[in-house]
Amino acid sequence: MPTVRELRAMAGEKPITMLTAYDAPTAEIVDEADVDVILVGDSLGNTSMGYETTLPVTVDDVARHVGAVSRATEEALVVADMPFLSFGVDEADSLENAGRMLKEEGAAAVKLECGPHTVELTETMVQLGIPVMAHLGLTPQHVNQYGGYPRQGTDREGAERIRELARAHEDAGAFSLVLEHVPANLAAEITDGLEIPTIGIGAGPDCDGQVLVVDDAVGLSDWSPSFAKRFGDVRGEMRSAVEGYVDAVESGSFPAEEHSHEEDDLDELY
Repeated sequence: MPTVRELRAMAGEKPITMLTAYDAPTAEIVDEADVDVILVGDSLGNTSMGYETTLPVTVDDVARHVGAVSRATEEALVVADMPFLSFGVDEADSLENAGRMLKEEGAAAVKLECGPHTVELTETMVQLGIPVMAHLGLTPQHVNQYGGYPRQGTDREGAERIRELARAHEDAGAFSLVLEHVPANLAAEITDGLEIPTIGIGAGPDCDGQVLVVDDAVGLSDWSPSFAKRFGDVRGEMRSAVEGYVDAVESGSFPAEEHSHEEDDLDELY
């Protein structure tokens, strides 16, 4: 498992790979594939819970999935995403919620969707031993403020705001920075100006690493954002397998003799 310190040292040296995972079987596969970081994202609200946004996801929801992923992961660094309003409202609650992910569920770090209000909180968390991955650019927890999911940093003022917040969170002790849905040239400039690694999603090729939602990467979701790439067709494979099962049951070919036990076999079962 790469440590937070080792991941930080990868900036400019080796491309960082990060994928989401929300359950033990997926985490095992992602881990076996030598992905550096597994993010238990609040995107589980969209991918696993049927919500249209991430806003309804609770601390208990994330904690349950972080525990499942951590128990199944041997090598990758597990990062817990802090859900909407679980941080930044009250400092004590923020620290308790983040600390729970490490102390009880086995995460190595937390990710915060950041703004001016999280600079001091990041510093406090780091001082208390909670490593922080910052997240700037498009922050989906602000969907109601944005009115959707528009690209960020497209004008001079917006770009400068992201630059300043990136530097501020690095100074506060964040060990890495996710840049989401920002212009590629802005992401490249920020990457060049920081010592900590940047991990892009829809931010061009010049970040120190890349992250995708695993459902998009493996082709499980029925829709993917334009900046995602499908590397498989798991949805099609699953549908084919399920259709095969239905056909086999309806035709009587399943269960076959090898799937059944005769009375003489009962002693072997106990």
